[in-house]
Amino acid sequence: MIDSELWKALNVSRETMGRLELFEGVIRKWNPKINLVSRSSLEHLWTRHIADSVQIFRCTPAPSRWADIGSGGGFPGLIVALMAAEEAPDMEVTLIESDQRKSAFLRSAARECGAAVRVVSDRIEKVNPQGAGVLSARALADLSDLLEFSQRHLAEDGVALFPKGQNWKKEVDNARQRWRFEVEPVKSLTEPEAVILKIWGVERV
Repeated sequence: MIDSELWKALNVSRETMGRLELFEGVIRKWNPKINLVSRSSLEHLWTRHIADSVQIFRCTPAPSRWADIGSGGGFPGLIVALMAAEEAPDMEVTLIESDQRKSAFLRSAARECGAAVRVVSDRIEKVNPQGAGVLSARALADLSDLLEFSQRHLAEDGVALFPKGQNWKKEVDNARQRWRFEVEPVKSLTEPEAVILKIWGVERV
């Protein structure tokens, strides 16, 4: 079920909502085959996954190049591309996913929903540095590991966007043992105790 107040806050146009509804159908068609999202969270697909990804797109002005790592079922990377189709049509979106079946899903979903993306089927640490203005990852790894990927794939003035749950402060404290970085926690609209960590200036200690 779509929470009308949430979607009003996220300010999604009717045209973009149509693309997101197409994507919902694709997810539901593929999910029994390759388990893109858990069966329990499929019941809350709009809030737990789609809206959660839209708010990541809303965290920063659209860059010229956005890279999403560990893209899996397309959250947030494919949602970012669907939002960009109307709001930032010149933005390049790259999805990095090592699982071949999930990569096939991402390519198929992008075609069906009209999203312009490049899907790279390889391990994040092996892919050529992306020079991304924004790097995103959702439910992928501990923050310290994400910062390793950030150092490789972010442009010098780029920003990383990592949604984290209620233990985000502990992850930040642990990461500071290995990394120097600036961080701004942005309160999540979909989970009361969660945030989206907006990170820049990543350097190894």
